[in-house]
Amino acid sequence: MLLAYVIVAAVLSLALVVSGAGKLRRAQQIVDSLTGIGVPLRLFPFLAACEFAGAAGLIAGIWWAPLGIAAAIGVVLYFLLAVGAHVRKKDLAGMPPATFLLFLAAAALVLRFLSL
Repeated sequence: MLLAYVIVAAVLSLALVVSGAGKLRRAQQIVDSLTGIGVPLRLFPFLAACEFAGAAGLIAGIWWAPLGIAAAIGVVLYFLLAVGAHVRKKDLAGMPPATFLLFLAAAALVLRFLSL
């Protein structure tokens, strides 16, 4: 199960870094999607930092399981809130990426527990 966690954690970490970098660069698609559901631009650096921390924790969790579990829990909560924000604003177009990453984060959490 550890190999499966490593693969999922690597893919999820890459997605988190790309997403966080897009927020810091204020990529137009990300800005449009998030401001459209009410996220102010001033929160973008904080959201990017959360994503970077989650990515780092998932990778470090390969060697230290408690950190990987904690990071996966944090990323699951992050994307639960993201999906909730899209649902609240009835933004069905913006929901699939957040939902996919939520499922990937949940998979990372389950796999890290199973690889103990």
